[in-house]
Amino acid sequence: MANTINRRDFLKAMGLVTGSLLINPSSAFSNETLRAAAAEPVKKRRIAMIGTGHRGQGMWGNPVVNRYSDRVEFVGLCDPNIGRAETVKKMMGVTCPTFSDFEKMMAQTKPDTLIVTTVDGFHHQYIIRGMELGADVITEKPMTIDETKCQAIIDAEQKFGKRVIVTFNYRYSPHREKIWELLRKGEIGEVTSVDFHWYLDTRHGADYFRRWHRRREFSGSLWVHKATHHFDLLNYWLDSDPEEVFAFGNLDFYGKKGPYRSTTCRACDKKKDCKFYFNILAQNNARLKALYVDNEQHDGYNRDGCVFKEDIDIFDKMGASIRYANGVQVSYSLTTYSPYEGYRIAFNGTKGRLEAWIQESNPSYNADYDELVVTKGFGIRDHYRISHNAGEGGHGGGDYRMLDKIFLNLPEDPYHQAAGIRDGAFSCLVGIAARKSCDSGQPIKIADLTSIKPQAKKQYIG
Repeated sequence: MANTINRRDFLKAMGLVTGSLLINPSSAFSNETLRAAAAEPVKKRRIAMIGTGHRGQGMWGNPVVNRYSDRVEFVGLCDPNIGRAETVKKMMGVTCPTFSDFEKMMAQTKPDTLIVTTVDGFHHQYIIRGMELGADVITEKPMTIDETKCQAIIDAEQKFGKRVIVTFNYRYSPHREKIWELLRKGEIGEVTSVDFHWYLDTRHGADYFRRWHRRREFSGSLWVHKATHHFDLLNYWLDSDPEEVFAFGNLDFYGKKGPYRSTTCRACDKKKDCKFYFNILAQNNARLKALYVDNEQHDGYNRDGCVFKEDIDIFDKMGASIRYANGVQVSYSLTTYSPYEGYRIAFNGTKGRLEAWIQESNPSYNADYDELVVTKGFGIRDHYRISHNAGEGGHGGGDYRMLDKIFLNLPEDPYHQAAGIRDGAFSCLVGIAARKSCDSGQPIKIADLTSIKPQAKKQYIG
């Protein structure tokens, strides 16, 4: 049966609107702060980047050069695939040298800041070594993929005294920021439980099974690579640390469950039959072709791998119960083959309920805003509409807000969105615990994984 639920049906089911507010904040920071930051003379920060794939070039390459070239200077680009590093250098329009040897890059360029955008399973190596060689580090999420690597990063930060920023861009989107604000104001009283369900569609969700993410040794599974985003939001919103996780997961749709099997989409003889056929050679995929196909001879990596390959060892459906140190209980799920992309979330509190249904790729969802609904204890409802023009860039408008915070050195952090090692650790530790619980059939205590211990009141950095 086709999914026919749309925004109108949802609002009708919610009942009559008693209050509505369109929110269109253009920035998480005051205009005065932005003007002062822009006018302040600064010494350019010397930046090197390890990992020049889709994320490195698309999030940390061109946008940083285009927006902050008066404040930063790329002094080195490194990737084990030297052809890709050269390709990204041209895409970025920079003149810095390229390297396939990380140690050589660090020795020759001596950067102030290292950006880590490699395969997740290698983050820890570059984070730790980067700090040891004197650089502060900006790392993509997840910070790492298992508890041993996580502990090594924690120890290294304490040993070398350098700063690590973990880039949780979802925190900066106006929609998620408004949730944080409403919860802090006590609009629904004390939060007691949360229902949080995330849906990846058959375009985006499938893509994780084409790439290196399909192997646990590289991604830690989607419990870590993808759900870390969601667990950080929970930690951020609930203002507390996760304490215990019990989870289930299975591979029901992709991998060996598929009707066809090939090495890559290009090599498959079922192109006309397979709904998951991905034509990386198509004109609209020219950027991916330039990054990956044109550089396959250097490392043999295929960007258009078959989603039904038998080496896939991650889950495609996941569910977890999470208990927080402040007593909040969370029911979470992730589905990777949904007909639409988005999420549903509801916070249950002592004075009411806050909820949202965000559909990011449903053709029938044409609203130019996202909506939060607060229902008070006796049925009074307030609707908060956050304009889609409220923020620039991807991830709900969070990308450029986060980049401004990092590269304009903005002192304000009114919504506590900046994230460091402790935040990075607790977000990935929930996923690590969930994966271990799936494998063992037992609940996993977060405190047993590393030296950092959950606290009922979350600690903020700087």
